[in-house]
Amino acid sequence: MSSLNVRRAARAIILTDDDHVLLCRHTPFEPSGRAVWAAPGGRIESGETPLAALRRELREEVGLALDHDPPHVWHRDVVAPEYLPGYDRAVSDYFLVRTTMFVPRGTFSDDELAAENIGEVRWWTLPELAGYRGPDLFGPRDLATHLAALITHGVPATPTPLGP
Repeated sequence: MSSLNVRRAARAIILTDDDHVLLCRHTPFEPSGRAVWAAPGGRIESGETPLAALRRELREEVGLALDHDPPHVWHRDVVAPEYLPGYDRAVSDYFLVRTTMFVPRGTFSDDELAAENIGEVRWWTLPELAGYRGPDLFGPRDLATHLAALITHGVPATPTPLGP
């Protein structure tokens, strides 16, 4: 029996004091051909811990340096080859980072961000997420619902499982 090709990632739900969330727009790579807005972060490299990967990814993508270990709030495990081309399974762990609003600019150049399929980074409000009717998707699809619960109820006792 062959083993699954698994992609593990660490992502940050970056929230400001007034509950703006920072998301990255990933250019189309999924079967629908639609772009996906997702939390900053990415692949956990061999030998890296999830928090080490998160620190590296946040510096590269948005220029945020973490000075603490943020709480683990969500866990997503998707077993579906069509979900992320080249992988049989995608596992993402999400950590809550509270900060003041900043201009996102990481160490990556625009070309390096484009190579990571990131074309835009912006702050969103919960009403903007919930009311969005454009062509792009959110990752996870029910991001607004989970974000509202996180804002309302705070850090869960154990990470909340998410769907695709």
